[in-house]
Amino acid sequence: MQQASSATPVVGRDAELTWLAAVLERARGGEARAVLIAGDAGVGKTRVLDEVGGRATAAGMTVVTGHCVDLGDVGLPYLPFTEILGVLAGDERFSGALAAHPVVERLLGTGTGSVRDVDGRLRLFEGMAGLLAEVAEVAPLLLVLEDLHWADQSSRDLLRFLLGRGVLRQRLAVFASYRADDLHRRHPLRPLLAELIRLPAVERLELRPLADVDVDRLVRALERRPLPDATVRRIVERAEGNAFYAEELLAATDTESGGVPSGLADVLLIRFEQLSETAQQVLRTAAVAGRRVEHDLLREAAGLPEAELESALREAVGRQLLVAGDDDTYSFRHALAREAVYADLLPGERARLHGAFARLLAGRGHLAESAAERAHHYRESHDLAEALAASLEAADHAQRVGAPAEEQRHLEAALDLWPAVGAEARPSGAGVDRVTLTLRASAAAAHAGELHRAVSLTRSALAELGQDADSELAARVRYTLAGNLLSVDSLTAAFAYSSEALAMIPEDPPSRTWVWAAATHVMAARYVGENDTALKVARRALDVAERLRVTDAQADLLISLAGFDNGGRRGPEGRERLLKARELATRSGNAAVELRALFNLAMGCYENGNLAECVPWLTEGLDRARRAGLLSSPYPLEMRYLRLLVLHVLGRWDECVRAAAADAEVLPAAGGYTAGPALYVTLARGDFAAADRARALLEGPFDWMATLVAGIVLTDAAALRRDPEDAVRWMRSTVTALTDEAGTRPDVTVRLAALALSAVADAAAGQRLAGDEAGVRRWTDTATELVELARTMASRGDDGTPQGPEGQAWLARAEAEWIRAASAPDAAAAWAKVVTAFGYGDVYERARCRLRYAEALVAAGRREEAAAEARAVRETADLLGATPLREQVDVLIRRGRLSDRPGSDVRAAVLTAREQDVLRLLALGRSNRQIGEELFISGKTASVHVSNILGKLGASSRGEAVAIAYREGLITPEPSASG
Repeated sequence: MQQASSATPVVGRDAELTWLAAVLERARGGEARAVLIAGDAGVGKTRVLDEVGGRATAAGMTVVTGHCVDLGDVGLPYLPFTEILGVLAGDERFSGALAAHPVVERLLGTGTGSVRDVDGRLRLFEGMAGLLAEVAEVAPLLLVLEDLHWADQSSRDLLRFLLGRGVLRQRLAVFASYRADDLHRRHPLRPLLAELIRLPAVERLELRPLADVDVDRLVRALERRPLPDATVRRIVERAEGNAFYAEELLAATDTESGGVPSGLADVLLIRFEQLSETAQQVLRTAAVAGRRVEHDLLREAAGLPEAELESALREAVGRQLLVAGDDDTYSFRHALAREAVYADLLPGERARLHGAFARLLAGRGHLAESAAERAHHYRESHDLAEALAASLEAADHAQRVGAPAEEQRHLEAALDLWPAVGAEARPSGAGVDRVTLTLRASAAAAHAGELHRAVSLTRSALAELGQDADSELAARVRYTLAGNLLSVDSLTAAFAYSSEALAMIPEDPPSRTWVWAAATHVMAARYVGENDTALKVARRALDVAERLRVTDAQADLLISLAGFDNGGRRGPEGRERLLKARELATRSGNAAVELRALFNLAMGCYENGNLAECVPWLTEGLDRARRAGLLSSPYPLEMRYLRLLVLHVLGRWDECVRAAAADAEVLPAAGGYTAGPALYVTLARGDFAAADRARALLEGPFDWMATLVAGIVLTDAAALRRDPEDAVRWMRSTVTALTDEAGTRPDVTVRLAALALSAVADAAAGQRLAGDEAGVRRWTDTATELVELARTMASRGDDGTPQGPEGQAWLARAEAEWIRAASAPDAAAAWAKVVTAFGYGDVYERARCRLRYAEALVAAGRREEAAAEARAVRETADLLGATPLREQVDVLIRRGRLSDRPGSDVRAAVLTAREQDVLRLLALGRSNRQIGEELFISGKTASVHVSNILGKLGASSRGEAVAIAYREGLITPEPSASG
């Protein structure tokens, strides 16, 4: 009787489903209830009803659904109840109940008599109530009425009777849904709802729009292929919590470059077209204003008398297309509705209205806050000179308030308009030329995290330079381009442009431009391995910067020089330089250089294994970036990743995942910087969808951090699947992609090699057991190649100095995996060294290596030590929620017969504390539901625990599990209450 549940997954409705399930539970016990389920069109009412209906059917309830249909003014009477009766009539279980109430057969067209008179209607209503009561006696009944806002008058009257005094004393529940956004003030359902909600057995449930994180989950669940994060974010933003809108936008991703999908636009315009012509005109005008418009501005733009405007607005608000704000404003209830109305405008009408808004805003004075709005309206009304001036004004305002993304957008709009506006009509003044504006746009793009766009804009500035261009401007363009190229790892090109910049202007007389050209050249030279050049230029430039008192450049050069000190930023000399650089940058007010200093201070602590000391620098750096509006610029992005990584390493996984989700909302384009550590957690907890998310990071232009994160996740995922071919392939391809143009491999090579070696060692061990000597040789040769690579990188790192505690720990793991692959002696000693090495603070990796150590101890016959290590691993795995690690240690405990305590069987050792609680209640004869009630868990969760217990004890039934538990001392008999 219940329709097959939709393929659309249910997300974000756990609380509502739990509540409705409780209503059904009470109904099955004889406490009849009704729930009125409200929500906007497309919010998910039908899907929730499908889900709860499926659960009701599984629990033994009869579920019947009646649908109301929009038939205008000529609705068919009793339509949903006729549908319900048709379903009941097709079930033999209810033939007796139908025969006992022949009056209801009139609704099926098979009875005789009339229901037009009062007595006839009353008999019909009483007959329907009696029928439902008898049906509920055969089996508990769930009656679902969908789209009650379209119900005909007769159906509303019958529902009023049934809920008022007809059926709410039976084993029955009534769930009725309606569209909240369809209920204008004179809608005929409103009085009925007000009446019903006062009944003691009737409750109301409002389905609110889904949270963004739930729409994200829904979109990814609906699409089998991995979607780029940018695509998902755009859908989430536009859907505004509406599941139907999200599905329609997703379906249009391959065909729509923008705008509202045509099918969705038709749906959105239906309610608009039901308005009067005046109200439609007001909404068209409001759509041109944007999502939100002030009352006075709307009145002047629409050109309507106040009374007509208020009447039209009342109509639009009543139809729930507009929402009135407390500040004398109106906004569209949903942004997509505004888009649909706007798209429906004629081109001339659109330009005319934009022009009206532009003039009205200009008439209020050139307020900086309205510049962006004026620029938009001038551009859409084709007044390009005014649009250019307003765009530049908006860019200046964005720069003052620390909004680089908006500054970039306004500057690029101005650059697009520049050639279309005559020279005499363009704004004039210092720095208002196309090259300088393009340079400024590239800086804003870099601050906003749009690094590839920053490169593209600087190249455009270079192309704009004429033959007679000022040499200082030409040098500035080149060293800016070099700096931007460094940020996207185009190192050789960066060095070439920084060399050109430095050669274009003399060192003497000293100038600020030369100092910054030199500072950029130092970084570029260092990245391509020209360390002698970098050191020589840095020292000369630092001297000039000190003489000229260019303190921000002085700070920048000190940061670069810190890398040349003994131990680099990890050493005491480097740290002193960084502290001085931070002080100078703070004094100069150059936030970008200050952030570089703070990042390097944090990284120095991390590389030394001083995780606790690392956190305050990160906190200070991110706070400074927030105040400067630079959260998306390169160094704050690095700091965000490092903060999440520290949380991951310290085992604060839930905090890491929450922080990553918060970062992703603030920084939608951050990619691997915010996703990375959260993906490490997801994979370690057994969700291999993390691998799909990692692959999606590789889409689009090359991104160094995204490539690093994807490489770690995909190599580790392959190792967890025991797929050595895939693990080695991902390891090699990632190292190749991250190797710079000077041939320097990244520090992460050591970690990637160790992860791949784990799968290689598994393969070698398997081939050895199978007696395949050729296979063993192949994998041991691969293991040797990988361990040699790890040794080389750990000994000198990508900056020429040996790697710190983290790198040395990964090297120790690579060495131990190589010993395992080669079946060399002293494996236990090697793994003991690894466990010690990860003791600097990496909770998860230390636990993974303790598992390997325990395996080696078992092989060496040191069982008590192995048992202690296994217990430690299990405790960590449970603490972190690292399911695969927990399963692996359970296997070791079973196979190695490692006991938790003297005399206990291996099977006791693998029962969790919760499973032991469930086992105790199982022995007392409790049902799953009773176990759940006593332990404050659901019956379904209790059932899962019982299944796990049966599997671990090797029992085929609950009784056998209890018998084994008593026999082996896992539980003791409860003391008798008698005597």
